[in-house]
Amino acid sequence: MEAEGEFKSGFAGIVGRPNVGKSTLINNLVHKKLAITSDKPQTTRNKIRCILTRDDAQIIFVDTPGFHKPRDALGERLNKAVRETLNEVDVVVFMLDGTQTIGKGDLFIAGELSQLKTPVVAVINKIDRLEPDRLEAQMEVVRNMGNYEDIIPLSAKTGENVHALIEKIVEILPVGPKYYPNDMVTDQPLPFVVAELIREKVLLLTREEVPHSVAVVVEEIEKREDRELVDIEATIYVERDSQKGIIIGKGGRMLREIGSLARQEIEALLGEQVFLHLMVKVEKDWSKHPHLVKRMGY
Repeated sequence: MEAEGEFKSGFAGIVGRPNVGKSTLINNLVHKKLAITSDKPQTTRNKIRCILTRDDAQIIFVDTPGFHKPRDALGERLNKAVRETLNEVDVVVFMLDGTQTIGKGDLFIAGELSQLKTPVVAVINKIDRLEPDRLEAQMEVVRNMGNYEDIIPLSAKTGENVHALIEKIVEILPVGPKYYPNDMVTDQPLPFVVAELIREKVLLLTREEVPHSVAVVVEEIEKREDRELVDIEATIYVERDSQKGIIIGKGGRMLREIGSLARQEIEALLGEQVFLHLMVKVEKDWSKHPHLVKRMGY
């Protein structure tokens, strides 16, 4: 335990290209499923705060949508969210995928970060899949990309060397108050977390058949009075009738599988039995219209 007055606290923004492992790192840090993971671009659409509290510090991690060249109103909104985050935090964690060639997308983000006064820690992810020579080569490339407080190789998936990142962030953070109670791991409302778990299963099971433009809105969460059961109603929105057919599946099979997998994780999150009722609706080209993007909660 640190002496009184030496407690450190602050916000750490995690940025990087789509699919570099930001959400996997968030989940590893708090050992809970808060951020959904998928191999599809634009999986993360909202800034997700997860809270890591220890005796001497509290770090509030902010996940962000991956920087990318926007093609529609949804893309513009996602990039705006990233820039807002970079201006609000005490330290930026810049994640790169060590298994991929460091390219234009990474250089674009490095250029954005070079304009900040906020300290930046670079992270090379997926070292569990890298040979030592390859890792050293990637480290050298990153050293030449910008002026970083440190460059830390780690595996968000296995947790290897994640502790080194945490220690570096604590070192950088200012002395400050405890913003959240010890047992709190996210400030996101329950309907948002539930909607994200359902959306993850849609992306997982439909793969290439349904693009990223799928949204989930939780209509109701209500605990039954007569028994230990939580009723949840949610609507999955897509942009095409063909996508609706894919998500429902033959005889409703796909929708049942989505519901079954999502229900298991929601029950683990709540610690209670859940009755999950899912509906699928078409909202034509919703991702292209700002007012519909907002209505979907983004």
